[in-house]
Order: sequence, then C-alpha cells, then structure tokens
Amino acid sequence: MAAHNLLSIVNAEGQAHGRVTMLDSIPYYVGDVSVSQLLDVPASTLDSVTLSDIEVFPMTVISSNSSTYTGAEFTAVVDDYLARDDVFSLAFLKPLYLTNKNKSPSIEVQSTLPELRRKGTSIFMVSPTYSAPRAENAINVRLTQELPIGPYFVSTKTGQIFKAHRLYEDTQLAFLEPAVSDEQGGYRPLSATSESALGRSIAVPSRLYYTITPEKPLAGLRMGVKDIFHVKGLRTSGGNRAFYSLYGPRNATGIAVQRLIDKGAVFVGKMGTVQFANGDRPTADWVDFHCPFNPRGDGYQDPSGSSTGPGAGMGAYDWLDIAVGSDTGGSMRGPAGSQGLFGNRPSTGAVDLDHVIPLCSGLDTSGVFARSAHTWSRVVHTWCQDFDGGYYSYPKKLLYPTSSFNAKTINNSDASAVIEVFMLNFERFLGTQRSNVDLDAAWNLTRPASAPASLQDLLHYTYGTLVSVYQWFHLGLPFFRDYAAKHGGRTPYINPGPLLRWQIGQKSGQAGWDVAWQNKTIFQNWWNGNSGLGAHNNETCSEGVYIYPNSVGAVSYRDEYFGPPSPPYWGMSDANIAVFAGVPDLVVPIGEVPFNSTKSGKTEYLPVTMSLISARGCDLMLANMVQDMEAQGILGPVAVGPMLYP
Repeated sequence: MAAHNLLSIVNAEGQAHGRVTMLDSIPYYVGDVSVSQLLDVPASTLDSVTLSDIEVFPMTVISSNSSTYTGAEFTAVVDDYLARDDVFSLAFLKPLYLTNKNKSPSIEVQSTLPELRRKGTSIFMVSPTYSAPRAENAINVRLTQELPIGPYFVSTKTGQIFKAHRLYEDTQLAFLEPAVSDEQGGYRPLSATSESALGRSIAVPSRLYYTITPEKPLAGLRMGVKDIFHVKGLRTSGGNRAFYSLYGPRNATGIAVQRLIDKGAVFVGKMGTVQFANGDRPTADWVDFHCPFNPRGDGYQDPSGSSTGPGAGMGAYDWLDIAVGSDTGGSMRGPAGSQGLFGNRPSTGAVDLDHVIPLCSGLDTSGVFARSAHTWSRVVHTWCQDFDGGYYSYPKKLLYPTSSFNAKTINNSDASAVIEVFMLNFERFLGTQRSNVDLDAAWNLTRPASAPASLQDLLHYTYGTLVSVYQWFHLGLPFFRDYAAKHGGRTPYINPGPLLRWQIGQKSGQAGWDVAWQNKTIFQNWWNGNSGLGAHNNETCSEGVYIYPNSVGAVSYRDEYFGPPSPPYWGMSDANIAVFAGVPDLVVPIGEVPFNSTKSGKTEYLPVTMSLISARGCDLMLANMVQDMEAQGILGPVAVGPMLYP
C-alpha cells in the first residue's frame, strides 16, 4: 500500500481543511469534518496500517443481517463494492469494521478468516453486538455514530472518522469551484489538486454511502451545478472574477438545487458558465475564465453555452452522473447538442429560480443533463413536482416542420440519414406518421388580426431586447453600483459579450422591454391556443410532439475568429418556440456522423441530436416517453469521451 502526502488544504485563515493522500496510486481527499468516532481501539494495534504522512488509516464498514457471518458473504460483499463504487478499493480492507443489528450474531471462523487474509485484512473489528469476538480473532469496538457501508479514513490520534473522497482531475476545465459538504447542509470550496497541470481536482464521495429509497430516489447521483446557482457556503461567480470577489459566500441554496440534494443527489462543485449566462464564443469572448473543452470528436469543437461546464463535464466524466444548468434562449439545448446529451429546457416556471443569477425573469428556466433517458427521467420526475407524471400514452401527432429537415438546412447527408432512421422508428413507436408543418403558414392562417403578417416581423428583436434590458437593470446596474462603492468608483471588468448586451439594454430601456414582452405574449397565446400546435390532450397530455433537428454534426472549431462580439440572438427559429411559448423542449441524442478533423488529422465523430417539444406542463410525459424509447432501443445511453457510441 503506497501512500504519500500531496497537499494540505488550507482556508483563508490558515486552518487546515483536509489532506490528500495516495492509496495504490489513486489520490484521495481526507477532510476535517468527522462523521463518527472509533472507540476502544488500542493505538498500538493500528501501527501497521497507519498512513504515517497524514496519521490516518483507511477502513471499510460492512454491515450484515446474517446471524452467522461467513467467508462467502464477505467475498460477495467485497465483489459488490468493487463493482458498484469507484472510491472503494482493496486498500481500504486492511482494517475492516463489521456491524450487525442482530442479537448476539456470530462469525463462522473457518471460512471467514482465510478470506480476510486473502483480501489483505490484518485488523478485524466488530460492533458490540458480537458478544464473543476474541474467540473469533476480532476486536470489539464502538462507534459514536452509526455509519453507512463503504470506505473511510480514521484518525490514529483521535479515532475520528472521515468520509473517503476520490480525487479526479478536471481535464476539460469544466469546473470553476470544486466543493465538499460541511455535513451541516452547506459546502466548502475544495482547493485540492493532484499531480497535474490540466485542471483542478474534484472530490467525489463513495457511492456506497447512499441507498435509493422512496424518499431519496436520486441517492448517490453525483451532481455538478452551473455557477449561476447560489449554494450555501460558496461564492457565486457567474463566470466573472469581480463578481466572485465582491460578494461573499452565500447563506442559502436555491430551491432548484436544494430539491435535488434533498432527494439524494450529491453536490460536488460549481461548473463553468458563459459570463452571466449570456452567449459567447470560445475562445475570444471568454476572458475572465477559459472556456471548457468539448470532449467530443477531436476535443477542439465549440462546447456551446451558456451551460458550458455542465455540458462538457457530462460528456467527459463517467464519475459525474448529472449536471444542472439553465436555459433562457438555448443554454441547455446548445451544449446538449454539442456534447450529445439528454438535456432540457422545461416548461417555464416548472422549477423555482430563487437564488439564481437572472438573465430574464419569465424566460429563465433550469434544466439537467444526463447520459441516459433513464437517469434524466428520474431527475425530472423529482424536480417537476407540480406536474402530472402519470401519462404513459403518447401523442399521435408528430409535427414535422419540413423546412427544418431539408438538405440545405441540414447540409450533411450522413446526418440526414441518421435523422430519417430515427424518424421512422419514432413513427412506429407512436403508431402514427409525421404531419408536415409550415410554421409561417400556420401563423398566417390563425394569427390575431392585429398581429404582423410574419413571425419574423413580430419576434425578430424580442429575445435580444428582453434579456439585454432585464439583465442590465436587475444584475448589471446594481453590480456596477456595489463594485464602485467598494473600489473607489471603479467599474468591474465584463467580458465583451455581456458588456455589449448590457449596452443594448441601456439603450432599449423599459419601453423597449415592454414592447418585446407584449410580442412574446402574443406568440405564447397563439402557440398554446389558436395555432393548435401546443394543444393539450386529456389522455396523452400533449396533442402532438413538435420535432426539429438540434445538432447535425456541424464542425465548429473553438479557435476560429469571427470578429467583434455578437449581439444577442436576433430572429425567430424552432429553438425560440419553447422560449416564447413557455413549453418544454427536450434534446435527445440519436447518433453521430464522421468528419475529417484538421486538428487530429483523423476521421472523428460528432453528435446528431433532436429536439422534442410538447404542450406546456407535459414535461413528465416527455420523460416517460423517452425512457420507454430507450427501453425499446430507439434511443440509447451515450458514453463519455470522443464518441457517443464507441
């Protein structure tokens, strides 16, 4: 068992927060927040297993319900731990602690002791329920607090027990601030690093600590969160260094994140965002922080935004299970397409957005990334508590905007072929055929009499005006005032993209915002009413599913130069339907297509994804539907790394 100290974790006051050590060449974080204490163990007994560099020893807790513990049960448990957990290893078995709630259980010595020796266990500790441990070569010890099964570290000096966290390198720069729990409902920043210059390290606790129950359906899912969501004990940067420094650690976690934590999700850190959730291009517009790296293809594709870190991390790290982001104008759906993930913009208002940096109230939503429909569906069912999740009959209308699927629009024959195969399978799944839709024609037939003749005339400036004006007055202006008051009248640095948008917001003002909101409301009422496209259905929740291509394998290198920073999106497209109508839009990966990379000099692959829109409030019908589609092989889980389906 090799072990050596890499780093002491120190806070601003110079007090150690924890240590880093190595077990069998794997880095681990040992915190300073104890979860229990080991009593009645002679110190001399532990000399052979103590990691002298940090004066702790690794230990595994195993729980049994058997009246007689056997070697076969021990072997089966160890094999199960190794299969389920990336934190546990055989190095944690040298000291073993066995618990049992039965009255006077026993240990079958002849089978158990040889198995303990084979697994390297030299110190065998048991709970007080084992009445005659000495005869069974075990030491009877007590815990001050009962512990879940799994690996731990124990202080040789005090007997205090700490959770074991494995450290993973953030090679994609997806995280802005890793964090660990303070075990009191809040979090502390983690400054640990292993021996790499590629990025910070993320500390992930053992999966064995968590058991799925009806009360905690997300137990053990490791979760990263876009750094516009406030989390208790941590600062929020919004992708801006001045903002991070100006405001102290937050004293509350927003409902959107806290709800997932309450249901068992395990928060591991804040993730990168386009500054203040705007829309920037890598690498020129990302000044305060570097843009995360998209792991797909050659590794140098635009990861999209603004939920850039969550998307990149989910595409790269199998130790990360879900990631929370936001979507105002495409900030979830863009990264979901670029990284080939399940990712959504929910019905507006589906999840509360208190304690979140705003882009535009009334348009802002929170979403979640996952690599499988099953996991994504679990999270959404937990999140959208006000919606009916009992819809297992699905719409019989498949609304197909023909102009979005033509060869000129997609411009990739391989992607068109992948899409057509998916469409045929989707038709069979729903038991229907696609219905061709012309959005502009539908508008002309059913629009309000006083409305402009085209959707472009109505909505061209709507989104850009709404987000620019709202964020300037509700975030930019108070931020400038607070910063000036503390820094002698100076202004904070703002990246080129959001700075341009805030300048537009200042010029448009409240009058411009009022007009834009009125136009948005006209479209919302039309889509959810006279158009028939967003109609509800008592049996299937939504009368139809509106489908359009999200990503089609288009090459977009992160080092391309495009000129000055771009203003907010002007115009109307399929992606704006959900924004203006307040309806859910879910991105699903359906395949990948080849391209010749000028970076790697090889044939690489990029994702092809589709967007599915349903009626407002039908988020859980979509969740049930895509989970069933995955079960039937129409959709499938994606892998991490360069390819979705290696």
